[in-house]
Amino acid sequence: MKKIVSVVAGIAGVCCALQAQDVSGLEESEAGGIQFDAGADLRIRQEIMHNVPTMPYGMMGRPGVYRNKTKNQIRFRPRVWAEVKFGDNWRLYGRLVDEFRAGIVQKTHAQTWPGEVVVDNIYLEGKHLLDGVFFDEGWVDVVAGRQDINGLYGLNHIFVDGTAGDGSRTSFADMVRLAIHVDEDSWLDLFGMINKDREYMRLGTKRSQRGTQLTGFGGNDTEMDDWGFGAVWNSKFTLDGGESERGLPVNYQLFFIQKDTASFHRRGVKHPRRQVNLIGAKLVPHWTQNLSTPLEAMAQVGENGANEDLTAWAGYAGVEWKDMDRKTWRPFVGTGLLVLSGDKDARHEDGGRNAWDPMWYRGVSDSEMMLYGSNYGSGWWSNMMNLKTTFGVEISRLHKVSMMTGPIFAEAKDGLGGGDGQFKGFLTQARYDFPLWLADASKGERFEIFGHLVFECFNPGDYYETSKPAYFARWQVDFKF
Repeated sequence: MKKIVSVVAGIAGVCCALQAQDVSGLEESEAGGIQFDAGADLRIRQEIMHNVPTMPYGMMGRPGVYRNKTKNQIRFRPRVWAEVKFGDNWRLYGRLVDEFRAGIVQKTHAQTWPGEVVVDNIYLEGKHLLDGVFFDEGWVDVVAGRQDINGLYGLNHIFVDGTAGDGSRTSFADMVRLAIHVDEDSWLDLFGMINKDREYMRLGTKRSQRGTQLTGFGGNDTEMDDWGFGAVWNSKFTLDGGESERGLPVNYQLFFIQKDTASFHRRGVKHPRRQVNLIGAKLVPHWTQNLSTPLEAMAQVGENGANEDLTAWAGYAGVEWKDMDRKTWRPFVGTGLLVLSGDKDARHEDGGRNAWDPMWYRGVSDSEMMLYGSNYGSGWWSNMMNLKTTFGVEISRLHKVSMMTGPIFAEAKDGLGGGDGQFKGFLTQARYDFPLWLADASKGERFEIFGHLVFECFNPGDYYETSKPAYFARWQVDFKF
């Protein structure tokens, strides 16, 4: 049934894409200026990993799932989308998704997926509303519904994935966003969001009747919903306070975000609810057209269901250079230190009261492989000092070679790796993104094929009880219709 549902979704996507090629250029109706478009994409990837370190067997009730084992699987993810535009201001967008997997190494392929199609996105977007009230081009934008949150507001250390527990299938959150523009360079973003631990907007087999678990401290914990709200002020200034050409332009953001995590059960043990309040600032001085130095500082305060205080902190400082004077063969290099606070009592106090809560930063920005080896739950980045250097070259559009390397340390000695130190290890990643077929937009084409190769190697340090190097490799091909 699973494969049938996926194939049907893929075929429907191709049909919608072909239809979209015919109708997307229709003239707007006189009544409402309505336009329709649709399309699809298909992602195929194979992942192989070996010796990914995690907790020693039995610690905190968690087995060493990947230790000394090989995981080898192919994933297929077809998606179908459609949108309706109402004039120049309103857009209704929807998307369906499925994912199924084939385990090549069957004895380690314990994860199975129900055959189901999930409503991945469904939202209404309005831009430049209230035209003429204060500004000629409108001053309010709104997005309401289910939407992806990758890199939302440019706060990449806060927003990545709302549905971290379901692997790479989706990254949405049910959300309402409002942007209020004060002037050309300043605006206020307001949002409210919720993530359910299970998904009910789906069509599938009996196995998926209760819904697939999506979010979770440990990836698949039951009852674990989270929700939150916040405000982000965006603006810029010149460092010398004037408008001299010698002034240093600085983009900045000030933000307050609250996140609540429901209590949940794991192996019969109830873990208390958490409420976290985050306040932070991000500054990006642009020294030249090619050089910038992003800086972030964040603090968290809150309490858990046991009325215990929670305090944590995080910071980032980086240097980024990219040759923007070139259209092709653009070299780039960047280095940065990301620090997420930890807690020496994390093993005994449900993750620790001073350990950083990653909010919705539960993706693969720091490592494709170590997402699986997190000691605090799937994608739960915490207790980390990551000095990362990235360099490479953008050959052309969708064609890039890059390498990332650097050491990782634990900010606090919590002992969850089984070792007696704080050096987690040295991580290196090489990646090659490349196009296989590009569309000619001038001819109305949009069928494209592109792919990438990723390889990671992690040499564990004294934080872990193992010294065996870990490996991760993936090839991926994407088709866009």
